[in-house]
Amino acid sequence: MTSSTKYLPLGDSPRMLFLSADAAAMREQMAGTRLARSQAGALRDDVSTDEITPVAIMSYYDQRLARFAYTGFKAGSESPIAAGAVQAGGFRATVAGRRYGKGSSREHSPAAEKLAGIQLVIAESFERIYRQNADNIGLFTSTDLGLVERIERGEKISIEELLAGRDALAAGILRAGGLLLFGQTHLRGTAPLPPAPALRPMTLFEKIIARHTLATPVTAADAAPGEGAFVRTDWRFIHEYYTGMAAHILHSTLGNPVQLQRPGGILVFEDHTSYVEQSPAHLRAGLVANMRAMVQAQRDFAQQYGLRMHRTLTDSEAALDDGSNVAGISHAMMAEHYALPGQVVVGTDSHTPHSGALGCVAFGVGTTDMANAFVTGAVRMTVPRTLRVQLDGAIPPGVTAKDIALHLLALPEIRAGEGVGKVFEFAGTAIAGLSTDERATLTNMTAELGGFTGIVAPDRETVRFLKERRGVHCELEPWMCSDPDAVYANVIRLDCTTLSPCVAAPGDPGNGIALNRLDRAVKVDIAYGGSCTAGKREDFDHYHEVLAWGLAHGLKVPPAVQLFLQYGTTAVRDYCIARGYDKVFEAAGARMLQPSCGACANCGPGASSEAAQVTVSAINRNFPGRSGPGQVWLASPPTVMASALAGQLMSFEQLRSRR
Repeated sequence: MTSSTKYLPLGDSPRMLFLSADAAAMREQMAGTRLARSQAGALRDDVSTDEITPVAIMSYYDQRLARFAYTGFKAGSESPIAAGAVQAGGFRATVAGRRYGKGSSREHSPAAEKLAGIQLVIAESFERIYRQNADNIGLFTSTDLGLVERIERGEKISIEELLAGRDALAAGILRAGGLLLFGQTHLRGTAPLPPAPALRPMTLFEKIIARHTLATPVTAADAAPGEGAFVRTDWRFIHEYYTGMAAHILHSTLGNPVQLQRPGGILVFEDHTSYVEQSPAHLRAGLVANMRAMVQAQRDFAQQYGLRMHRTLTDSEAALDDGSNVAGISHAMMAEHYALPGQVVVGTDSHTPHSGALGCVAFGVGTTDMANAFVTGAVRMTVPRTLRVQLDGAIPPGVTAKDIALHLLALPEIRAGEGVGKVFEFAGTAIAGLSTDERATLTNMTAELGGFTGIVAPDRETVRFLKERRGVHCELEPWMCSDPDAVYANVIRLDCTTLSPCVAAPGDPGNGIALNRLDRAVKVDIAYGGSCTAGKREDFDHYHEVLAWGLAHGLKVPPAVQLFLQYGTTAVRDYCIARGYDKVFEAAGARMLQPSCGACANCGPGASSEAAQVTVSAINRNFPGRSGPGQVWLASPPTVMASALAGQLMSFEQLRSRR
């Protein structure tokens, strides 16, 4: 190395934090013992952002985050890392297994790590959003596990070595000191490239991106998979967990005020905190005041820049609403009111792909990516490859899109990481027969599949949805489909006629099993229907069908079970009330909740409060601690309702067969 070589500032004899599956090894490290890699045992795979920074502490968006790095981490049943322990331990590098940083798109996670002193995260593989967020704030990452032994020997690690193999854009951002500074240098005055004749067969995703690619001095006009690009956004949206941090980043880096690009294309949602005063996690940690301060920071930012804002309502506020308030979970609202085929939609939520059901490219980004998009109109992406999921055959009665998603998540190739970072293109005769609401369940859960986004080519069903739900007349253009000979990274084929209701055992959405193969009875304490994944009109059709059947056969929710139903948007709520569903829900024993993310993000009623509690839930994730300390089984809307009536895990078909 030359004298000008720059090295990662790990310091002399740096401590490495091995995120081990062995609770004893974790306790030793927290007690001050310096372990070698050979002593740490098996490294944890699938460390989620919920574990790096639990939802309950996301009200912090500045230097205070440092105290909470890894406080949700699980080694077996233990949570061995206390607040402040990583800082106090002087750790400089973290080492883990596969699919590090899966789950939520929260930039709080790499920010907390860096603020706590971590300079380098080494893992076998990373989730896309996590790694991009890390790049954007200057936290170095590597998939070279050989670095561990070298650091143990006291070797210095050069920055250029860490950038080797990364795409040129990621390397440039890290060299520039972060995305915002990079964007101010390279993205001013950029414009979309003029449409060019296709020189090769293309997927729908590739066609949409080609129509939005920006000409910049640092990115290729036709970036290949794995290369960096910037694309013009049609819509940018953010919610309250990220806006305070985005404002802090923008104003501290670029000054106050800043000039926002195309502010009419920016949407602000308040959708995670309606029930925070009833959230066991926030009450227990004394965080309600912090959450309200975080909400106010978003409201101040939206007011300062005149941004369009949607606010969900508490029960008391909803009782006084004159019907003019249009609100709901951000990504569900995007599909109901904004996204259109062929557009590019970005949001600060990993479930932004929800809108891909309409034939647009919709994907989640972190806070710095969004802050940069606010001031440049452009969003960074590493061009992904496309995985075609061919779903054919008639879907059996009682099987829903959620069952399909849980089945896909349990496939060995998906669990091995086949979908990580890829576009999931859902196609086939089964897709053609699904409603837009059901298609949205699949694209929404692309996040759990590890994908970049999910997309369904627009068709007559898309046109129907837009006309009936939104009053929008949409004409499909000939280019809005994948070419017959487009090239895919792989094709997964699924005969849907073979499917049956499925559940995912606690701990990971990939723990799927056909319900009829479950070899034991599972008692249920809490049943929850709602969230972006399962708070749509068709989901509530399922909830109503099962509960109405139950009432007709003398069944209500038993006293030992708590049932919560939470609307995804005000439009879904109004639909249910107009059809009289609310009366059935009340008669069956359900507690109704206004539109909000709620229990799904451990932000309201429906989350467990004790480790012994068992929940059956229609949400998309059951990572440890995601929806309270209890055990969460994932299931489809009809299975959740049947289980609520039975007091144990059960499909609607199994429930009916008992009468």
